[in-house]
Amino acid sequence: MSHLVFLIPAALLLGLIGLAAFLWSLRSGQYSDMDGAAWRAIEDDEQDRRIRRAERESEGG
Repeated sequence: MSHLVFLIPAALLLGLIGLAAFLWSLRSGQYSDMDGAAWRAIEDDEQDRRIRRAERESEGG
């Protein structure tokens, strides 16, 4: 039972630290563009395919 005297405040402190980190990430704009990286990855892939297709067509004719 005496362990709870230390564990409960430690859990509350860790929770507050996590909440503070989350709020900091919101304010710094970490979640402002959720789809940007995903779409950039898709667009880059499609662009690379077009380049490879054009290279194959120019080599093989």
